[in-house]
Amino acid sequence: MGRTTGSWLSGPQAGLDNTDVGAYRGETLGLPESGPGSLVSSWQRVLGLFVDWVMCYGVSLLFVGFLSPSLSTVVLAVWFVVGVVTVTLFSFTPGQFIVGMRVARVDGGGSVGIVRAVARQILIVFIVPPLVNDAIGRGMHDRATGTALVRAR
Repeated sequence: MGRTTGSWLSGPQAGLDNTDVGAYRGETLGLPESGPGSLVSSWQRVLGLFVDWVMCYGVSLLFVGFLSPSLSTVVLAVWFVVGVVTVTLFSFTPGQFIVGMRVARVDGGGSVGIVRAVARQILIVFIVPPLVNDAIGRGMHDRATGTALVRAR
């Protein structure tokens, strides 16, 4: 009983097998320790998401106006479309570009592609996995789609 309670109280990472964490974040994925191509921090991910959300809020205001009861739904729809289109075409959203990060496939493949971009956005919309990280700091939506947010510069 103590082990079950202890792991539950220790948070979601307590149940993970941490033997494959590596010497630094991203080592097990073949990513560098620092500089371009290394995993971004949680703060950078939050800042990129915030910038995207503010930009989509502004665009949504142009469509429906400030006092519209459907403003929040329109903001979410605009954010979803912007995320899918820009990640598919450029591998980053406008907010991620401003913060200096991009979405990369961890299997070393080329671009992210529309299927992974749509899956990432759906997971973020309905489950909010950017707030839940694995042992190396990757969001659960990235882990599910085989992607990672890495530094672009």
